[in-house]
Amino acid sequence: MEISKELADAINDQINFELYSAYIYLSMAAWLEENNLPGMAHWMEVQFNEEYAHAIRFYRHIIERGGRVIFKAIDAPQTDWASALDVFETAYEHEKVVTARIYKIGEIANKEGDKGAQSMLQWFYKEQVEEEKNTSEIRDNLKRAGDSRQILFMLDRELGARPPAPAPPLDSMAP
Repeated sequence: MEISKELADAINDQINFELYSAYIYLSMAAWLEENNLPGMAHWMEVQFNEEYAHAIRFYRHIIERGGRVIFKAIDAPQTDWASALDVFETAYEHEKVVTARIYKIGEIANKEGDKGAQSMLQWFYKEQVEEEKNTSEIRDNLKRAGDSRQILFMLDRELGARPPAPAPPLDSMAP
């Protein structure tokens, strides 16, 4: 079944937003590096790679379904934050926006009865639960740390142990 124009347009917009998300996380990584938090910067670099992989997954779905991928300009990301807590608060709020956008794509797929897109989106629904959970837990740990530099550096070391993101999938149906 060929993808509809409406669904392809929505997914193209999401490809752009996933690439923007990657750009945001790389900007956060740079800020964290500048502020001597290399572990948190590493965590954000892994997040950057995950967002890029998400864009590729959506890209592959359109291609496999006979649609046309259309790239748009990517807005400049935020570059300054007040603290590591502010960085992760921003990340959590951003992930909530990503989730809402993916749910809207799901509404279009459901309306059209597009089983292929519905199947592909199941992976994203699970992924977004994880993304929101991870960023909110880190944010909450930073809140609990308060002004403790010792706890901040312990969290930084812990986040630096995050394994690298897997390579982008070769097809949209890959786990």
